[in-house]
Amino acid sequence: MNPNLNQLQPYPFQKLRLLLEGVVRNAALSPIDLQIGEPKHATPDFIRQAIVDNLDGLSAYPTTLGIPALRNNIAAWIKQRFNLPEINPDTEIIPVNGSREALFSFAQATIDRSAASPVVICPNPFYQIYEGAALLAGATPHFINTLPENRFRLDFSQLSHDVWSRAQLIYVCSPNNPTGAVMTLEEWRELFALSDRYGFVVAADECYSEIYCDETKPPLGALDAAHQLGRTGFPRLVAFNSLSKRSNVPGMRSGFVAGDAAILQQFLLYRTYHGCAMNPAAQAASAEAWNDEKHVVENRRLYAQKFSEALALLADAMTVQMPDAGFYLWIKTPIGDTEFTKRLYQDYNVTVLPGSYLARDAQGSNPGKNYIRVALVAPAQECSEAMQRIKSLVTQFS
Repeated sequence: MNPNLNQLQPYPFQKLRLLLEGVVRNAALSPIDLQIGEPKHATPDFIRQAIVDNLDGLSAYPTTLGIPALRNNIAAWIKQRFNLPEINPDTEIIPVNGSREALFSFAQATIDRSAASPVVICPNPFYQIYEGAALLAGATPHFINTLPENRFRLDFSQLSHDVWSRAQLIYVCSPNNPTGAVMTLEEWRELFALSDRYGFVVAADECYSEIYCDETKPPLGALDAAHQLGRTGFPRLVAFNSLSKRSNVPGMRSGFVAGDAAILQQFLLYRTYHGCAMNPAAQAASAEAWNDEKHVVENRRLYAQKFSEALALLADAMTVQMPDAGFYLWIKTPIGDTEFTKRLYQDYNVTVLPGSYLARDAQGSNPGKNYIRVALVAPAQECSEAMQRIKSLVTQFS
């Protein structure tokens, strides 16, 4: 077996199961599960119908590049959403089976193992796929801690010249999972300058880009930032996005990668051998989904309602901030995050995820320690009830 498999840590939800094993939940209260970032809003009927209407497509092998209608609709959406004058649907876009598989496989195609001690850089806390992708590609992950005193921004000065000089790939997540921070244009300017200097590729994970509460302020995207900064052709930049959160279809496994045509040409070759083609019914339904914004606006309205109610309920008991975007609350705990998680599960029948499970020790600390990630994915009434229970536990320590 690949010896690098031995470097993989248990996934956060495996750790959570072990943490809560044997803990008896308070049966007097209904269970509320907010630990997983799995959308629970209803899948729009028109997407479901599009799947049914295109089941005959299952009789044919799909192409890795996907059908033109899907790529064209993705291109139209990208241009409108990220204020681009043009993007080529044939060379600068590839449909993928959700952003997760693409984020993982991208490292396998990108990392040059013949180089001395290749490095992949990740934010910390982070989506665990980044680390696993780096390790299985034969690279060493290095982390940039995102801290509350810096509003969870990326401080690129945390890493030395030696690390940057060996970096081949950096994963950035904006809006960030779990903090909700959105990268600014100045952060992008600094990151692009580092990429130009050291030659590494930027993988921009934007799967939460369509979950935000102010309709007048959609989060800045990587392609938009590159265009604003005059970077023609998106050099060494690939953005990843998904329908899972935007359109409430996590089970459909549908997304795209877009950006540097030269990199995507090589990634397409890799994917052709890897067997990553999206099934034809999902492609047809995805084309319809990217072409409609009404359901996305309604989706955001539901999340905005839950955030408004959650912050109002928690405000007088703890310091909790509205994230820039995404559907997570990143809450500081009055005691250790794992102990708080156990107490909340045992006494109040609410399940959340300890922040330390989403981070690693770097620069002398674990930046997820004493935080919990709360996914506001349940129905509004359940989320409000969960906030009341969290508040009740917090007040025991005040």
